[in-house]
Amino acid sequence: MNDPPYSSSEPLLDIRNLTIRYREADRQITAVRDASFTLNRGGSLAIVGESGSGKSSIAGAVLDFLGPSAEISGEILFEGREISGLAPALRRRMLGRRIGAVFQDPFTALNPALRVGRQIAEPMVEHLGLPLPEALDRAEIALREMGIDHAAEVARAFPHQLSGGMKQRALIAAALACNPSLLILDEPTTALDVTVEAQILRLLSRLRRDTGVSLLFISHNLGVVRRLCDDVAVLYASQLVEFGEVERVLERPVHPYSKGLLASRPPLAAASRGSRLAAIAGQMPTAPAPEAGCVFAPRCPFHEPRCSELPQPVVISPDGHQVRCWKSAGLGPWPRQEIAAIDEPVFRRGDALVNVTGLSKTFDKRAGFAAWRLSLTGGRPRLQRRPRRQPAVNDVSFSISPGEVLGLVGESGCGKSTLGRLLLRLLQQSDGSVEFDGADVARLPSQALGPFRRQAQMVFQNVGSSLNPRLSVGEALERPLALFNLARPRERIKRVEALLEMVQLPPAYRKRYPHQLSGGERQRVAIARALATEPRFIVCDEPVSALDVSVQATIVNLLADLRDEFGLSYLFISHDLAVVAQLSDRVAVMYRGQICEIGAAAEVLAPPYHPYTRMLLASAADDEPAAELTDRAPTPAASAGCVFAARCPHKIGPVCDTDPPPLRSLSSSHAIACHLDLERQLVLPRPDGRLAVEARATS
Repeated sequence: MNDPPYSSSEPLLDIRNLTIRYREADRQITAVRDASFTLNRGGSLAIVGESGSGKSSIAGAVLDFLGPSAEISGEILFEGREISGLAPALRRRMLGRRIGAVFQDPFTALNPALRVGRQIAEPMVEHLGLPLPEALDRAEIALREMGIDHAAEVARAFPHQLSGGMKQRALIAAALACNPSLLILDEPTTALDVTVEAQILRLLSRLRRDTGVSLLFISHNLGVVRRLCDDVAVLYASQLVEFGEVERVLERPVHPYSKGLLASRPPLAAASRGSRLAAIAGQMPTAPAPEAGCVFAPRCPFHEPRCSELPQPVVISPDGHQVRCWKSAGLGPWPRQEIAAIDEPVFRRGDALVNVTGLSKTFDKRAGFAAWRLSLTGGRPRLQRRPRRQPAVNDVSFSISPGEVLGLVGESGCGKSTLGRLLLRLLQQSDGSVEFDGADVARLPSQALGPFRRQAQMVFQNVGSSLNPRLSVGEALERPLALFNLARPRERIKRVEALLEMVQLPPAYRKRYPHQLSGGERQRVAIARALATEPRFIVCDEPVSALDVSVQATIVNLLADLRDEFGLSYLFISHDLAVVAQLSDRVAVMYRGQICEIGAAAEVLAPPYHPYTRMLLASAADDEPAAELTDRAPTPAASAGCVFAARCPHKIGPVCDTDPPPLRSLSSSHAIACHLDLERQLVLPRPDGRLAVEARATS
């Protein structure tokens, strides 16, 4: 990565021997142990690692967010000044003025009761002493600098009126309002889909180049880190295990944990049924890290007995690269999991378990009193109901065979989750039909709903809210057994333990509560609950989007194993094309409620493909800046032509705006809805040596 013009070798943030411990009841939990690193002026440093490794604790220590239960030792030097011991009032003034912060969830970080412009103006009123009218004017300017065209409208809007990407831009504008020299970003793109994520990354790169702001970027997304950062610190179980330049750490990692993280990432390519991701076995310890020995030893495939006995000092090479492993110099690649070859799936395309025909769903955006308007026509005033209808799913058709996995990808708000809920009759469709095993789901009588619910289950995205915090794991898994009368009361404990074993959790976990589990463990419990009814079909709605890359690999492998062992069918919903390609037999690409491409995974990931699919692939590729993306969000109004026309870089003329594109078959299993002559695409070399695709209009 080229250095920005503001970069220098002078440290802006210097962390020295930082240790953070939390007091919890009668014990202490070590969150960070003896971490040291520097961030230079104009630089960009990433901190990566699994949830619970200590990443956010380091950011919280810099921002003074940890609260009274935290005990901090070591030094935190900012602009050459020790800040951890400053008086609270002085530190608050310094933090608001010189250090900005952007947090993970843009949906909860903004105050829903205040207009966006007011929230951006507040730091300028508080720290710069500007009068509110002037601060509001500057807030509009800040929004325009974030690449927002209608800045005045966005400034007057409330957060719920903005998309996720617009909210995140507003948060960045607020964090940069006082021109800080350091911007701390804690998982700022985790809740965003790949195209919006690409836009935010380009924005951050531009801001760093133009203003010289330094970035401390906390993430578990290694692809994002590669695009944005100069250096990377790898944390595991409170310890910094490797530190160095991004290209070196991500291309040639030397610590076993770094090797495992990189090996766990799914490639952006279709996978065979017998392949599995190289997940890191076991779980990260929740107990305090040992004073002696390697904390990663229980999960390390390279460990020797003395790894658990010998201290692991940090070894620093002449170029500043750090590693905490005594045998790192002689390690080979991370071992891949050997899986026996699996025959091709036995399902046939005509054997549909789920058959969707012309499915549509329209929501009324004006509900209750808001849907009524006063009419003065006809001589006297009267109330008329005028709801504003918003199509979420529009004329969608596909089928899923027994034992088949159909991946569904698309940006947030395109209708993926709505479609999944329609298949399970959690929502009522506006038009079309959903058949399950030959029966029309919408017409099932009440007495037939029970058997249907037993055979068709769902795993939700936000597993934290889908599990009842007052129920133990065992109680949560017993409920479907009791509801469908699948086991006698005295047999249920054995069934619960069998379900836990099925998702690779110890039987003792039935006594635990959701707050006592990691994110990956909670997701396994949610999968076990879906499996309790012995279903034939499961809708997986973003089941791994919030998980670390190593935990994500474990869950994807688990879903593949369950598919192969029990012949399960999945609708696997995600905005991560690499994860979808790893698990799916076929992939459907959705945009604004419509399927614009559907086919075998290998066909969808290789040209010719729909321009929107190409956009998603460009956004997902680590080394691709996704320059062809437009920052214009899709408009809510219905289009008479192609729904993607407003953002398409290959738009060929008025036909795209006026005529719905035909769904044309490129093979027996691959179809694309587009006016372009995709069958005669020309693959041309680009100036940078990569390949570009040029398409002509259909004659």
